[in-house]
Amino acid sequence: MPPLARLVADLSPLPAMLMNHRYDILAWNAEMARLLLDFDTLPPARRNAMWLCLMHPRIREFYVDRERVVREGIAHLRAAWAAHPEDKALTDLITEFTAHDEEFARLWAERDVKVNGRGSKVIRHPDVGVLALHFEVLMPLEDPDQRLLIYRAADDESQSALDRLCAR
Repeated sequence: MPPLARLVADLSPLPAMLMNHRYDILAWNAEMARLLLDFDTLPPARRNAMWLCLMHPRIREFYVDRERVVREGIAHLRAAWAAHPEDKALTDLITEFTAHDEEFARLWAERDVKVNGRGSKVIRHPDVGVLALHFEVLMPLEDPDQRLLIYRAADDESQSALDRLCAR
């Protein structure tokens, strides 16, 4: 197992996943699979956090402040696109999102590149209800095109819900 994938597993019980600059999900732990969805059920080409947020029927309605989450994701993609203009897979992904999601097309046109490595999200989980989460996005020095995303509960109620979810 590659070292960063091992780190993702070792971060349990915190939900964590490893992504590349395109938001392709490279590794995840069991807690992240319980929090979002079992990524093993998706074809590898659909294991992309931005695709899930924009196109997956369940995840589309997952975030309470969806526009802000999408806006932040687009800013990350735009920064990645600027850093990797030769990345055809990234360009194809952006083209697909622009063609199939009106909200993405509108927000992409705003040209925002403000990238957040820390913040909060509130999600509606079908099994445990509303959870308030803090997140950190870390970029490893040895693999700067990868991002390690770690969630933590933002309050006691969310921690209790996360504990129930992860105990399943």
